[in-house]
Amino acid sequence: MGKIIAIANQKGGVGKTTTSINLAASLVEHDRRVLLVDLDPQGNATMGSGVDKNALTTSANDVLLGDCDINQALVSTPADYDLIPSNGGLTVAEVQLLQLPRREYRLSQALAKVRDAYNFIIIDGPPSLNMLTVNALVAADSVLIPMQCEYYALEGLAGLMNTIDEVRRRLNTKLTLEGLLRTMYDGRNRLTIEVSQQLNEHFADKVFTTVIPRNVRLAEAPSHGLPAVLYDRRSQGAVAYLNLAKEIIERQQHGFEQPENIANAEETITDGD
Repeated sequence: MGKIIAIANQKGGVGKTTTSINLAASLVEHDRRVLLVDLDPQGNATMGSGVDKNALTTSANDVLLGDCDINQALVSTPADYDLIPSNGGLTVAEVQLLQLPRREYRLSQALAKVRDAYNFIIIDGPPSLNMLTVNALVAADSVLIPMQCEYYALEGLAGLMNTIDEVRRRLNTKLTLEGLLRTMYDGRNRLTIEVSQQLNEHFADKVFTTVIPRNVRLAEAPSHGLPAVLYDRRSQGAVAYLNLAKEIIERQQHGFEQPENIANAEETITDGD
């Protein structure tokens, strides 16, 4: 049974979609079968995977609303992971889901049909808290949070941790924190170092050892419809995501215990330092 990881952050511009695409591709490079679900109406993960979001016949919108079977929406990508694509039509689902029974579980029910075919299912959610985000968190086994090492990122993290904990208590008791991923990392920046220290102090082994540097190749790759590992495998960005995939696989093999209440760590951030 494949592990489902939601890539989530309510703050935009933190590398959420970049992480979704490159983690999916890097897991494939480690011989894992991967499905990437684009649950963002912007469709950036779709375009970044080399699929034209404007030429879709079926999409995540149809899957969530029950207008097609999930297998009908699967498309292949140049990086050899499968994709459930999306485009602006997904905003329709966001509104119509509110009227449907068990609206929070639509994605979970759909993924149950294909879960056994993959080692990992990665969900790229929208940079906001809405019914699409809730569907991603309810379907997931764990949440990976990409974040920049800056002051406002810590403030946003507090709210996100509360949201995750609320979903865990009310809708998905198995939901855990996969880890915190430091993105656009610059080790020469003093604030970056200070924020990293806070994260390591309060979240310990939930902070990935791997950091994602600022990298031109990572920024260029989406315009070519490719993950960095295919665009320039030797680039720092590609190497970083390959290391992240290896770290996630090793964590899964060895297992990490989940705190009883993941919001506890968030409280220490808002209270101290």
